[in-house]
Amino acid sequence: MESYRATRSQIEDYFDRTAVDAWSKLTSDAPVSRIRATVRAGREAMRDTLLGWLPADLTGARILDAGCGTGMLATEAARRGGDVVAVDLSPNLIRLARERVPQRFESGRVVFQEGDMLDPALGDFDYVVAMDSVIHYNAPDMHEMIVAMTARARHGVLVTFAPRTMLLSLMHATGRLFPRSDRAPQIKPVGDRRLRRMVAADDRLAAWQTGRSARIARGFYISQALELSR
Repeated sequence: MESYRATRSQIEDYFDRTAVDAWSKLTSDAPVSRIRATVRAGREAMRDTLLGWLPADLTGARILDAGCGTGMLATEAARRGGDVVAVDLSPNLIRLARERVPQRFESGRVVFQEGDMLDPALGDFDYVVAMDSVIHYNAPDMHEMIVAMTARARHGVLVTFAPRTMLLSLMHATGRLFPRSDRAPQIKPVGDRRLRRMVAADDRLAAWQTGRSARIARGFYISQALELSR
């Protein structure tokens, strides 16, 4: 997966050299611009959606937060009793997460770890959640990432992707007007039907079914969640 490795390197570089300060503010209570406020609201709504698809009581469950950022979803899962492994490529985002979040909760815990969310050494999980962490990869790579996640999940995989919409295409075209050094890695939209067809056609995913789907649109934040279960 050469294209996967190239994109992964670009994402790691962006978050550690360009975006860490903005991301720190975005995932806190600090004042932000109106545009970033819509992104914050959208992410909060998406996080609530994904958490709503997980069991209310996660006691004894092992959860992978794949691409955890500063750890907000991992925190809530641990509060429900989950044993959470939260992984991100960015050392700076992992540092922020460790500073903000206690390791142990009343009945669960969370361990923050720098690295590749597809690393088999992380072990197996009951649920894998990948919120906005595959949106920069092309559809074939995204598909292979989902296959890798399901190979390590016993019950469910929750993943979000950038849906193919006119508004999102316009936003991407506008973003290309900014200097290259200021740009985030390009988001790669994919159609919901195409992604479902790719899953359905893959024999490696024969035991898995696509389930619930939800699109969250808040200003400059547009993302769609998809549930896979067996």
